[in-house]
Amino acid sequence: MNRVVQSSYRHCQHLTRRAASSFYYPFLLLPRQKRLSMCALYAFLRHADDLGDSNEPVRLKQQKLSKWRESLEAALEGKFDSPLLPALIDTVERYQIPSRFLFDVLDGVEMDLVPRCYNSFDELEIYCHRVASAVGIACIHIWGFCDEAAFLPARQCGVAFQLTNILRDVKEDAQRNRIYLPLDDMQRFDCDPEDLIRGEYNPQFQDLILYQVARAEQLYLQAVPLNDYLHRDGQRIFAAMVTIYRGLLDTIKRRRGDVFSRRIRLGGIRKLWIVLSWLVR
Repeated sequence: MNRVVQSSYRHCQHLTRRAASSFYYPFLLLPRQKRLSMCALYAFLRHADDLGDSNEPVRLKQQKLSKWRESLEAALEGKFDSPLLPALIDTVERYQIPSRFLFDVLDGVEMDLVPRCYNSFDELEIYCHRVASAVGIACIHIWGFCDEAAFLPARQCGVAFQLTNILRDVKEDAQRNRIYLPLDDMQRFDCDPEDLIRGEYNPQFQDLILYQVARAEQLYLQAVPLNDYLHRDGQRIFAAMVTIYRGLLDTIKRRRGDVFSRRIRLGGIRKLWIVLSWLVR
């Protein structure tokens, strides 16, 4: 590994630590090179998300995201204009990650650039596949898997993770005019998008959220078979990440869907404890 790539990995590791993401603690369950590669993947994704979530005008965000897409295309040809890209490309080549999954993520981020609603869960699932399932499939290439049959439960796991994020972030997203909950479900439970923007916790909203919780629980069950396709390194990090995200979902369920009164989160100590428990196992 040359100095440029080594420096790039260090840069990505620093960015990942600084982000204090729910993902970073489970990375500790992986051997060093796989851990560094996960940091490279995370840094790429984090940068794309930051471009989409900035407060800049939409046109400027579109331009910057388009430039990031061009940077990825150039990096795949060996031309780098960002310090995190040499590590990303080393990771892509080392673990034979199909680059289409990285571009899928950029397509998903682009969907967030303008306010939009999803008429049905089928529509929302397309978004979830792009921003989360594509990430999951990229991850299992790093972790190691034995059969492409792993892709289906990995997709379901990605949707489960993203739906959990959506439920956790209903309040913050609504304040940014992002309504992810399917409109047909909202109509079924007699909820108005304006209720979300106002942060109105009422029986209808409670029923809506608990309905989505049950949907996410089914998705987690559909993701269980992924474990059987993963190499041992992957089994531990997969289990830790599912434990963390199920912890978030269980908290939402325990609060009867009240995601308005206070932020749904797991503290760093609890996440570290989860990782240590799987390390011991």
